[in-house]
Amino acid sequence: MATTNFSSMQLLPFHRLISYFPQNTPSLSFNSHPKPYLNLRSTSLKPYNAENPRPPVVVMAVNNLGETDPVAVSPVNEGAAGELPSGAGVYAVYDKDNELQFIGLSRNIAASVSVHRKSVPELCGSVKVGVVNEPDREALTQAWKSWMEEHIKVTGKVPPGNESGNATWVRQQPKKKPDLRLTPGRHMQLTVPLEDLIDKLVKENKVVTFIKGSRNAPLCGFSQKVIAILENEGVDYESVDVLNEDYNYGLRETLKKYSNWPTFPQIFVNGELVGGCDILISMHEKGELASLFKR
Repeated sequence: MATTNFSSMQLLPFHRLISYFPQNTPSLSFNSHPKPYLNLRSTSLKPYNAENPRPPVVVMAVNNLGETDPVAVSPVNEGAAGELPSGAGVYAVYDKDNELQFIGLSRNIAASVSVHRKSVPELCGSVKVGVVNEPDREALTQAWKSWMEEHIKVTGKVPPGNESGNATWVRQQPKKKPDLRLTPGRHMQLTVPLEDLIDKLVKENKVVTFIKGSRNAPLCGFSQKVIAILENEGVDYESVDVLNEDYNYGLRETLKKYSNWPTFPQIFVNGELVGGCDILISMHEKGELASLFKR
């Protein structure tokens, strides 16, 4: 196979190289001064074209945004959504005036575009897609950056949907409530018994769960399952970390006596003990929690 050497040419940065690999044709070799142990990873993208299911392979997708054919989408019905790939990759959404509105990355491109078409139909006229062959986190991020860099170089600005603080295209995760602390500190003397504080807490709040760790980072599998069920039910609840010895000192033993329940987590609803993880899972699977939380 013939090889052409361009070692004397001024090289572009690696992430701007686009390579097309047809079979049985000469290859181009781009050489630079090698650095020992330097391993540059490339992201293999396939620009999506509804009429051509096997497009050429592109490295890093830089300059590929302008070359990728758009696929029209309808905000009213499914239309061309069924033609979009369900695989992982990068996608760019254009409005009806062919103005780029948003560049995103997704594990399921078709599903993500479908969500956009329902939430902002007026901004979804067409979409360009690049499918990532090996969709790990790094590969997806590199593909997204390459399209963003190309657009910024051409227009001098980021797409409106990618501007800082814009929540139109990306769903913002709601901030979780902090865990409650029963005492002001381990070395502070309590004016009321800890058991009375527990009683006041569970009776003044509709749903309270005592877990190992925090709701953001449970420290045991059972506590993690309980938090997942409560989040799935969409119920407003309070959480208390029984392992926090700084602000909940002595809570574990005191709570066992108060509830007459030897293990954790423990879930209280309307001031009454429901039980632990196994009971909550059983009620969740039977669909009994919704009615319990409505009481």
